[in-house]
Amino acid sequence: MAKAMPIGASGTAEETVEFKHTLTAHHPELPPVYSTPDMIRLMETAAFQALQPYCEDGEITVGTSIHVEHRAASGIGARIRAEAVLESFDGKFYVVRVTAWDDVKEIGRGTVGRAVVNVGKFSEKLKHSQ
Repeated sequence: MAKAMPIGASGTAEETVEFKHTLTAHHPELPPVYSTPDMIRLMETAAFQALQPYCEDGEITVGTSIHVEHRAASGIGARIRAEAVLESFDGKFYVVRVTAWDDVKEIGRGTVGRAVVNVGKFSEKLKHSQ
């Protein structure tokens, strides 16, 4: 199983908002602002980056829960940065504090849950459940 993951382990992920990241890309009547699902994806990527260095060969972390608020809008061209910091561990699940910022302000915050899985075993289990 994974090496001990120290509380405070951190990771980041960044992207520039493009049309494909906007609400308008999903529905033309919606405004051209950064979508909540894209912000969450970036937060999950930052959480993955925080924990992956502590995984053994063949292991990854996968998302298990998400509790996030999207608090401000960002438009096309904004640079978004998500930060993730390991907050706690309960024996199987990791809780990671996540925050997202654009060029000017905090746009989102919350927590994501993650668990370590062995990719090979996970893939085998998926094959047998289909």
